[in-house]
Amino acid sequence: MENSTRVTMFTLSGLNESRTNKNIYFAFTLLLYLLMVIVNLTLIATIIIEKTLHDPMYILLCNLCVNGLYGTAGFYPKLLADFLSDSHVISYAGCLTQSYVIYTSLMCEITILTMMAYDRYVAICRPLQYHSVMTPLTMGKLLLFAWGYPLSGTLITIYLTYRLPLCGSHIDKLYCDVSIVKLSCTATTLNNAYGLILIIAQFAHAFFIVYTYIQIIRACLKSIEQRSKFMQTCLPHLMALINFAISAFIDMMYSQYSSETLSQSLRNFMSVEYLVIPPLFNPLVYGLKLHQIRRRVFRACARDKVTQM
Repeated sequence: MENSTRVTMFTLSGLNESRTNKNIYFAFTLLLYLLMVIVNLTLIATIIIEKTLHDPMYILLCNLCVNGLYGTAGFYPKLLADFLSDSHVISYAGCLTQSYVIYTSLMCEITILTMMAYDRYVAICRPLQYHSVMTPLTMGKLLLFAWGYPLSGTLITIYLTYRLPLCGSHIDKLYCDVSIVKLSCTATTLNNAYGLILIIAQFAHAFFIVYTYIQIIRACLKSIEQRSKFMQTCLPHLMALINFAISAFIDMMYSQYSSETLSQSLRNFMSVEYLVIPPLFNPLVYGLKLHQIRRRVFRACARDKVTQM
């Protein structure tokens, strides 16, 4: 099929039930998005400004917050614009771009969380070798993989989607994702095979995280000091992991078993949960739990109050 016959616009149907209260939804979504931006930027700025926080754990945390801002930037501006519009459409190029941003963010999340698990494994299970293992060069390689693998891997997915001729232009979600493949007029065997490879890779990340935490827990059972370190630094990471796993599971269940019998509001929540909870939850739980960050944020706020007086 020639490029001239390609679909040029998609319609999004996720907001059909919110037309009557769209101003309320717009205000609530805008406040939520601004809150996400503020808490993530606060944590990023604190880590960058405070030289004492230039350790591998905090550098990875900073990247986790940057990724949260990146992913939400691909979703919320378009959603806010749709609340103010009577027609919820997106161009073909815009749809592919949004799919790319959202899914690279999702993949970056799991890779960064995997790097953070490895960092905690070395810190607790091999404390004497920590500084010789987690060198700036090692950190550079880890961050290169954490961003390079999702950005390049998802780019292949987008290319495989772009080459498909489409026989429809209706997307039953608030945003564009790889479900565009379902609109294809031809077989999608290659897309499905590559998607399976990516899923296996994500399970490999999950297996590595489980393995590192088994080793961490074993080490903590042998030492009260290591147990204290676990509660201070590993607990926030574990909470972020559980939160991400639940979010990813809900999205997977929606993709596989979404039904017209479910209300539009419930389907919307299932499809965007991982774009709402992790970007807000991660900086808050780390900021409140890690006393090094909490102390510096409170100190900065107190300094601003004194300056204003």
